[in-house]
Amino acid sequence: MLINHTAQIRVRKMGVYLGKYCYIMIIMLVLVLGKEVRSQLLKNGYYSTSCPKAESIVRSTVESHFDSDPTISPGLLRLHFHDCFVQGCDGSVLIKGKSAEQAALPNLGLRGLEVIDDAKARLEAVCPGVVSCADILALAARDSVDLSDGPSWRVPTGRKDGRISLATEASNLPSPLDSVAVQKQKFQDKGLDTHDLVTLLGISIYLFYNRKLENF
Repeated sequence: MLINHTAQIRVRKMGVYLGKYCYIMIIMLVLVLGKEVRSQLLKNGYYSTSCPKAESIVRSTVESHFDSDPTISPGLLRLHFHDCFVQGCDGSVLIKGKSAEQAALPNLGLRGLEVIDDAKARLEAVCPGVVSCADILALAARDSVDLSDGPSWRVPTGRKDGRISLATEASNLPSPLDSVAVQKQKFQDKGLDTHDLVTLLGISIYLFYNRKLENF
């Protein structure tokens, strides 16, 4: 089915916006995950023996959902970031419950949970009890960006799933409503410094005004 010229322009603008959004989240993940990789015994190809097809199964699952809805890409990346910033990348954001992280205000709009559930079900059919949900989420975030014509990167695996998920702990997620002092404290609590904070804020401000100019 052909779409008109106006619709084509809207689709292109949405693609540009999603791409820029992904780059912001990637920078944040690099800052957080860089600390995580150094503090855990993660390695590339962790499942090469125990579940050789693990990464390809996650990839095919993400691709299937992406083909149906390309906007799932930033959703998965945001889901991964929200997981990592609270207790580290332990998959605790995936735990359901009235007092779990998903119930926290910053997490009410999270998307992509069904993709992780789907990938987990497919993996359990092949390698039961082997691949952690935390690793599935990390791999899915990477694959979703790659499918959106964004950058790709190696994902060290071997994460253990967290067993504790509290909505109260999700309050430390960065918010645009936070003062600079509050944001600095949130970053410091995660082992990140003022330079990391300035990097995020600088890019966010640039993209905000860039979008304003595009719509001028």
